[in-house]
Amino acid sequence: MTSEASSRSCRARIGMPRRLAREEDSTILIDMVPIAKNEDSYGSTASTSQLNGHQEAAGRMGSPSKPRVDFVLVWEEDLKLGEQQDSTIRDKTDTHAAWRETFLENLRAAGLCVDQRTMQDGPGTVHYILLSAPWAVLCYYAEDLRLKLPLQELPNQASNWSAGLLAWLGIPNILQEDVPGVPPEYYSCQFKLSKLSRFLGSDNQDTFFTSTKRHQILFAILAKTPYGHEKKGLFGIDQLLAEGVFTAAFPLHDGPFRTPLEGTQASGLTQRQILFQYWARWHKWYKCQPLDHVRSYFGEKVALYFAWLGFYTGWLLPAAAVGTLVFLVGCFMVFSDVPTQELCSSADNFEMCPLCLDCPFWLLSSSCSLVQASRLFDHGGTVFFSMFMALWAVLLLEHWKRMSATLAYRWGCSDYEDIEERPRPQFAASAPMTALNPITGEDEPYFPERSRLRRVLAGSVVVVMMVAVVIMCLVSIILYRAIMAILMSRLNNTVLAAWASRIASFTGSVVNLVFILILSKIYMALAHILTRWEMHRTQTKFEDAFTLKVFIFQFVNFYSSPIYIAFFKGRFVGYPGNYHTLFGVRNEECAAGGCLIELAQELLVIMVGKQIINNVQEILVPKLQSWWQKFRLRSKKRKARPREAAGQEPWEADYELLPCEGLFQEYLEMVLQFGFVTIFVAACPLAPLFALLNNWVEIRLDARKFVCQHRRPVAERAQDIGIWSHILAGIAHLAVVSNAFLLAFTSDFLPRAYYRGTRAGDLHGFVNFTLASAPPAFAAAHNRTCRYQAFREDDGQYSPTYWNLLAIRLAFVIVFEHVVFSISRVLDLLIPDIPESVEVKVKREYYLAKQALAENEVPKLRPRDGS
Repeated sequence: MTSEASSRSCRARIGMPRRLAREEDSTILIDMVPIAKNEDSYGSTASTSQLNGHQEAAGRMGSPSKPRVDFVLVWEEDLKLGEQQDSTIRDKTDTHAAWRETFLENLRAAGLCVDQRTMQDGPGTVHYILLSAPWAVLCYYAEDLRLKLPLQELPNQASNWSAGLLAWLGIPNILQEDVPGVPPEYYSCQFKLSKLSRFLGSDNQDTFFTSTKRHQILFAILAKTPYGHEKKGLFGIDQLLAEGVFTAAFPLHDGPFRTPLEGTQASGLTQRQILFQYWARWHKWYKCQPLDHVRSYFGEKVALYFAWLGFYTGWLLPAAAVGTLVFLVGCFMVFSDVPTQELCSSADNFEMCPLCLDCPFWLLSSSCSLVQASRLFDHGGTVFFSMFMALWAVLLLEHWKRMSATLAYRWGCSDYEDIEERPRPQFAASAPMTALNPITGEDEPYFPERSRLRRVLAGSVVVVMMVAVVIMCLVSIILYRAIMAILMSRLNNTVLAAWASRIASFTGSVVNLVFILILSKIYMALAHILTRWEMHRTQTKFEDAFTLKVFIFQFVNFYSSPIYIAFFKGRFVGYPGNYHTLFGVRNEECAAGGCLIELAQELLVIMVGKQIINNVQEILVPKLQSWWQKFRLRSKKRKARPREAAGQEPWEADYELLPCEGLFQEYLEMVLQFGFVTIFVAACPLAPLFALLNNWVEIRLDARKFVCQHRRPVAERAQDIGIWSHILAGIAHLAVVSNAFLLAFTSDFLPRAYYRGTRAGDLHGFVNFTLASAPPAFAAAHNRTCRYQAFREDDGQYSPTYWNLLAIRLAFVIVFEHVVFSISRVLDLLIPDIPESVEVKVKREYYLAKQALAENEVPKLRPRDGS
């Protein structure tokens, strides 16, 4: 039988302050550092007298209505299992219970209303702690956390770059859609209780603080409240969740995401229902995202991610179109290419040297299909496309800077990292000293930079060790490919022998993908431990340091194999009779079609394979996890009939959803994709097309995940996408160098151009030009002569053609890089990072904030006549 118990307590309410004795581990406030002279303390609320002062100031605005639920804490208890526990587990359970009671008592002492609901069904019990913050607590923390609140409403100025382009072209905009309930825009400034009346909506306590602001305030309290000795790390909801004291902590969603009736008017929809109807549905894949709605409901950090994802996807459209056109040109050139026709019709004219010690001789004409496939990507259009993509990446990042600055201003977070962001609670508890913040003028927890640098250097050694592990895995895959190619070549099957190199390469790519996924999981946990140990002051710096570590590892993890194929494979093979070896195994050489087609295959296996795996995981895994969560919770009700979703309390329905895991994996997936699209685009012009198709699915998949499948995350503020923008800029610069070397050393573009200029303009005889003859000693030992791909003399030494081509290739790299970097620099200078209109609005907002929060009003003096 289902039973429900409820208990409620709310201390330090307006007009009812409660004075508690100060104790070591259960103080009214979390005194991380001494209170500054201006009474702006870091940590939590101040003393009860300080809270009383805020209560008196806030009380003049009228009494608030019944507190609403701002945050929910959950823990589960199995009464039947508790009877069978041994002494060790029982002691741990008792410790958790004591921590939980201390934590809840300190929440009450901080002024929160704590309402406990217990749902008991047979042996299982689920405890829900419903938290709400009175008006005085909200006001105090809004000032302590430097939250920005509206001063003056502005006309909505949201715009989209595609809308302006289509309007300029006179094309109807099918991408735009009128979404109801557009959040208004404001001039805003940091909240001051003494200037409460100057803020918009201050006469209504129920709506003055939006739900996202309330959630930020509640989470700030939860993150700093102790349940034991602070210096031992016994504080904060994050630590309690990690210890298993609570099983969940989340703000409530804004009701169900589905509308109760089909005919419900748009004006009657909740924010969550609007996002589901106009954003998270699959048939909205071609519509612009309602970013202001996303920001209003999920906060700036989530909104900036979707803004970046939508912006990047939009810019993939021209890249995919040009890349597909280049690929189609290659399809037509396959059948008219003279060298390809010569090779396919050569019959037994070119007998090639064995690929291993015991392998047979083989005919070059047997690789006709491989050579034809390589011509799809390796032709003159690839040079144009590589330069196009290099400039595309520069323009994308320059315009993203402008859009990011515009969004940061519109959402009131332009100076968040410099002024508003407070030290992390974990940093504050562990910092050995305090120091004056030169920007805010307040004493804040401080960790010496020299000590942090030593820790960062020590962590870098671990990163280098993990990179070495990845390189070891790469070497093992190289050996696997070589051995597999030898085994396949020894088979009596002529077809398998001709395709031996390609089969070995493909299976090696699959094995490499498995290694990548396994090592990624291990390193993620290690990077998190290292970043915590480095003691970064703010959450933004913590996330940036963690991101950089993981990206360095993932860059090597994902890109090491393509880099090897693009720039090293086939370079150190040797020649017949003098082949180079690695651990006794002959070095790999490129197949007849060249390494470029193999690189394209590697990119498609890793990039497309990873996208398919990620999308399947994001579709199936959440469904299975959600089903198991609901089954597990509802199975506790024995044979009792499960209640319908409509009969559930909101916190019960939200607890059945999956926990939100943040945005790191989403960013990492997109940035790695950006690398595949730009760094190796010369080898695979179809990469932007596959990225575009994936991102159309990714946007709606992530939207459904946030709106329908996951618990509501705490709304976090952010000024931009963080260190990801610097990583993207680094990838864009690396892409220029990479594509220059790909075209110069891996593609056949320059050898063909050299042959046209020095021998035959129609490329007749080019195949024979690229083949060298085996040295006489090797031919005498086998009683037959053979050919191999190289520019060498009969004695195995490099020919003059090789050195001429090397000089041309190096010159091409230098010219290509200088031309692209010069154009990029000019574009950077011509396109300002912050639009002029935004700079004017920022100055206007600063002026209004200064006027609104001025301590003393200075009357305007009328100038005297004749002055």
